[in-house]
Amino acid sequence: MSPKKAPPKKEKSLVFAASWWKDLDIAKKLPFARDRSVECYFWILGIYFEPQYFPTRKILNKVIALTSIIDDIYDSYGTLEELELFTDTVERSSTIDQHISKTEQALQQTASPSEYMKLCYQALLDVYNMIDEEMRKQDRSYCVHYAKSTMKILVRAYFEEVKWFHQGYVPTMEEYMSVTLVTGAHTMLATTSFVGMGEVAFEEAFDWVSNNPLIVQASSVVGRLMDDMVGHKFEQKRGHVVSAVECYMKQHGATEEEVLVEFRKLVTNAWKDINAAYLRPTAVPMPLLLRVVNLTRMIHVIYKDEDGYTHSGTRLKAFVTSVLSDRIRACGYA
Repeated sequence: MSPKKAPPKKEKSLVFAASWWKDLDIAKKLPFARDRSVECYFWILGIYFEPQYFPTRKILNKVIALTSIIDDIYDSYGTLEELELFTDTVERSSTIDQHISKTEQALQQTASPSEYMKLCYQALLDVYNMIDEEMRKQDRSYCVHYAKSTMKILVRAYFEEVKWFHQGYVPTMEEYMSVTLVTGAHTMLATTSFVGMGEVAFEEAFDWVSNNPLIVQASSVVGRLMDDMVGHKFEQKRGHVVSAVECYMKQHGATEEEVLVEFRKLVTNAWKDINAAYLRPTAVPMPLLLRVVNLTRMIHVIYKDEDGYTHSGTRLKAFVTSVLSDRIRACGYA
């Protein structure tokens, strides 16, 4: 690239994101994982479009990109033994060297040591250490505990889904939603989205968001049901845990079309809860609530009518191109 002038911060953070992803060498080292670095950045830009949140975009982009890789490991690649080990290791994580050593030792004892798992775990540690270092500079180290805790909860929920798949188990809707509202990652992303927002994100705000308040619950419902409505047929073809569609059909003896009608109503009701919480804020400042609202808005962009994240070469590609590629060319890049 030969920049003709200094690019705006949005483009700078995209360059940082692309460089970090390239350094990880995902396409070569983790070929089973979806290569979605630009799509992840597009997603994050929808949550933080304001110029002052340039450092925050860098943080959340890395977290959501790694979450995508971890999701693919649990969904389509790791063995049950490997995933149980990875889950336990992430949950126990405290100091870097100690747990990298334990992870490598434990993996060597499995039937086939998994380099991809060690790579992913190392990248996860590096990202959270980077967050810790940045927050220490701001005297806001308390943020890191909340970010890590919600990631650990997410990883444990991923493993619960894997166990369902291996058991051929079809849960009730209530049981399904109790786990998959977590695996949709909205609580984790909402919590992490507060990390780089400065003093407006005080410690009580992290207590609030990490305890899954109504606006975050509703955001999770929108994300889970919209994803399942457009993606369940493809997921079943490739061998995946049952979706909300299959669970509801079995539990209530409903047709697929009846399920979709009901889910659209639930999504509409969830949006009413989100709007009510946003229009009458009491618990936390408006800039924090806006992150949750924007996260949900991006779900509508990405999952309206199709799974735009998995099949990113279709409708989503036009959105990404119009928002990112054209801007980079306008700044003299490309």
